[in-house]
Amino acid sequence: MKRNTTPVYYGDYLQLDKLLGAQSLQSTKYGEPAHDEMLFIIVHQVYELWFKQVLHELNAVIDTFNTDEVKDQQLISVVHRLNRIIQIQQLMNDQISVMETMTPQQFLSFRDLLVPASGFQSIQFKRLEISLGLKREYRIDFDKQSFYNRLSDEDRSLLESLESKPSLFELIERWLERLPLLKMKDFDFWLHYQSATDELLSNDKEIIETNDTLTDKEKQQELKDWQSTRENFDALFNETRYSELQSEGKFRLNQRAMLSALFIKQYSEEPIFNLPFQVITALTEIDEKLTIWRYRHAMMVQRMLGTKIGTGGSSGHQYLKKTTESNRIFLDFFNMATFLLPKDMLPPLPDEISRYLGFYLSADRT
Repeated sequence: MKRNTTPVYYGDYLQLDKLLGAQSLQSTKYGEPAHDEMLFIIVHQVYELWFKQVLHELNAVIDTFNTDEVKDQQLISVVHRLNRIIQIQQLMNDQISVMETMTPQQFLSFRDLLVPASGFQSIQFKRLEISLGLKREYRIDFDKQSFYNRLSDEDRSLLESLESKPSLFELIERWLERLPLLKMKDFDFWLHYQSATDELLSNDKEIIETNDTLTDKEKQQELKDWQSTRENFDALFNETRYSELQSEGKFRLNQRAMLSALFIKQYSEEPIFNLPFQVITALTEIDEKLTIWRYRHAMMVQRMLGTKIGTGGSSGHQYLKKTTESNRIFLDFFNMATFLLPKDMLPPLPDEISRYLGFYLSADRT
C-alpha cells in the first residue's frame, strides 16, 4: 500500500478556501443581503456536487455496457455503483425539505434578482438526463429546443455532442438483446408462457363479467381495460403489432429486449439471471427516485411561487409537473409487472435447462 511522502492538511485537501468562499449573494449588489439567499445557494451547490458524483458512477456503468460482452464480475460492480446512485438520490430528495424551511416571502426577497438564471441551466443535470436516456426526441416540446436557446455556446455544444453518444438506456437495450431467450431443443418457454397467459386473462375476464358489484358502465370500462391488456400481451409475440405500439409510445424497449427482461424477471431466482435482475431493479429504482425528485421539486415550486412563471421563462410549477409525468426513462421496467405470471403458473424447467441456468458444484459437472 502506497503512503504519501508529504503531509496533507484537511483544509488544503478539500480546498475549503474555494468551497466555502463560493457563496456570493446577488442581493448584496442591490442593498441589504437577503438572509435566506445563503441557504438557496448552498442547497444548489450541494446538488451540483452530488450530480458530479452521480455522473462519475454513471459514466463508469456506461463504459462497462459499451462493449460487446459484459461479464458477471463486471455486473457486480455495476450493481454496486447503481445502488450508490440510488442512495445519493435519496439524499437529494431529502434535501428538498431543507429548502422548504424557507417561506415564499423569504424567497421573494431575492428571487427576482436571479432572472434569467434557471435550474434547467444545470448542465450536469442535463448531462445526467441525456446519459440515462432522456434525449431530445423523448422530451416535452419546451425542452426539445427552448432550453438549449438559454445556454452558452459551449454548454449547448457539450450537450448536443452527448446526444449523439449511446445512452445507458440504449446500451441496456443492446445488452438485453444479447441475453439468451429460453428456446432449447424441444422446450420453448414462450409457448408455455402464452398458454399460461391465456388462462390468466380468461380468468380475469370471467371475474369482471361475474362481478355483480359493478354497474354496467363500470363493467364495460373494466372490460375495455382488459381488452387493452390482452392486446398488449398479444403484441409481445407479434413483431408487427409490437412495432406499432412502440411507435405509439406504448413500449420503448424493442421486442427482443423486452422479452429478455421479462424472462429475467420471471426467473430472477436462477443464479445466471440474478445479477441481471439486480441491474433491472436498480435502474427501476433510479427512475423512481428521479420521478420523486421531480415531483417534490414541482410541489416546492408551487408552494413558493404558486402559478408565477419560472425565472428562466418556463411556466414554473406547470412545466415541472409536466416533466414529472413525461420524463420517464425506464418506464418499461415498471409496466413489465403487467406481464408477470404468478410463480405457480410458470412452466417447470426441464433438468437440462435448470442445469444450464444454475451453478452446480458436483464433480461430474458438464
